Amino acid sequence: MRIGELAELAGVSTRSLRYYEAQGLLRARRAANGYREYGDEDLRMVREIRSLLDLGFGLEETRPFVECLRDGHETGDRCPDSIAVYQHKLAELDACMTRLGEVRERVAGQLERAVAARLADPRCEFSP
Repeated sequence: MRIGELAELAGVSTRSLRYYEAQGLLRARRAANGYREYGDEDLRMVREIRSLLDLGFGLEETRPFVECLRDGHETGDRCPDSIAVYQHKLAELDACMTRLGEVRERVAGQLERAVAARLADPRCEFSP
């Protein structure tokens, strides 16, 4: 299939496909006329990339998954390097959630103090 067909089937732009190719994630074959040609395995790789990007992975983080598919595995997350990326991403997300929880507590405390101060001020009318 040509680049436009792959883009349509994968739900991405041809520009994205060219970028993935420039980054070494896709390997287009060239027809005699110079057009890029792709197969079903390329569609699987692009779908894997898009799926991971949609989850918040960086493009470089998708590389082990693509290589796993390229090595003939049914899915891109069957290889040790892919599992390591999952583990790293989970640790990263846990750290973000911890930090967000701390920030939330600080903001809630500030709100509580602000409301209490406003209620204590006789010059302010306040309705929560």
